[in-house]
Amino acid sequence: MSKTVVVYHSGYGHTERVAQHVADGAEAELVAIDAEGNLPEGGWDKLNAADAIIFGTPTYMGGPSWQFKKFADASSKNWYGRAWQDKVFGGFTNSASPVGDKGTAMIQLQTLASQHGGIWVSLGMLPANTKAATHNDSNHLGGSVGLLVRSPSDAGVEEIPQGDLDTAKAYGQRVARLAARLRG
Repeated sequence: MSKTVVVYHSGYGHTERVAQHVADGAEAELVAIDAEGNLPEGGWDKLNAADAIIFGTPTYMGGPSWQFKKFADASSKNWYGRAWQDKVFGGFTNSASPVGDKGTAMIQLQTLASQHGGIWVSLGMLPANTKAATHNDSNHLGGSVGLLVRSPSDAGVEEIPQGDLDTAKAYGQRVARLAARLRG
């Protein structure tokens, strides 16, 4: 069994709910980035000990939240020491719009993992892109780089589409399964 950590920032609770579903799928530990962009005590140690790290952030203005970006910038000490070399990585993001420039945020997460020498795990799921598809279908937003979620601006945390939550759990399982396979 591999050790997976989901490190995320959530501005309004939506990303936190998605993070919980990803963590449930991966049987992972959650590490929340606080409103000031800091990890809790012991957070860096948990990430360093993990076999897999899954990043999570809302997409604000076409990229990760500034709190997540602060965490990413602070990871430069780990980058310099190659602390996360050959770890398995994944990522997810959400925004209010169906597209909402989530793709640019995902590329930033994937780039961060690559800078650390990590191995990125794609979503690995076909999109639900037929006329009959609904928000309750898995991967209804058609992501491939990682998990994409839509949280409309007037929707509460409990209104995240079930298809997104099912996709989150399946993605967590995929990341953990591949990390375990690589761990041997």
